[in-house]
Amino acid sequence: MVKLRRNPDQSHHNKSHLRSHSMEFSTILLIAVALAVDAFAVALAAGVSLCQVNSRQVFRLAWHFGFFQAGMNILGWLGGITVRSWIESFDHWLAFGLLAFVGLKMIWEAIREAKEEDAGTDPTRGRMLITLSVATSIDSLAVGLSFAVLEISVWLPALVIGLVAAALTALGLRLGCLLGATSRLGSRAEIIGGLVLVAIGLKILYEHGVL
Repeated sequence: MVKLRRNPDQSHHNKSHLRSHSMEFSTILLIAVALAVDAFAVALAAGVSLCQVNSRQVFRLAWHFGFFQAGMNILGWLGGITVRSWIESFDHWLAFGLLAFVGLKMIWEAIREAKEEDAGTDPTRGRMLITLSVATSIDSLAVGLSFAVLEISVWLPALVIGLVAAALTALGLRLGCLLGATSRLGSRAEIIGGLVLVAIGLKILYEHGVL
């Protein structure tokens, strides 16, 4: 019987290759929390406007926000893999640019103005629910594109992003009923989330030897 021996160098190369296609769970979690602060802030404002919320309202808002966050992330990734071969030489710069753009946009919007509240409409129903779900998940589309250019599998990040968004949405809706004035808290959370995304972008440049 002939025994095949594994070349140690080849094994090391394969492990290195596999690592380049994965992301640390702690990093995924930070990205998920950063992306979810928009949903958290909107849910806080919704809780204030509704004053009282029931379990159905919490489920509807949390489910839609989480589903759209995960879905947009996957759509961005699918779009990104179609152009990956064209941008391999500067993919780390593109990933940094996307994350920095999203992060700085979040910071700017938080500083510029507080979230608008509509006390006359239930944001957990109908067209308002869909509009808010899309609006709070656009940033996830750009992050999904950055996953594609870095050749990172999207499925675990998308799952975590969706679950975290749903959890923070439910938390925000409940807290909104208790806290009353929420615009300041919401904007602070969005600033922190924006800073986290910029920091992760810088970390990507560092890992590619730029910094």
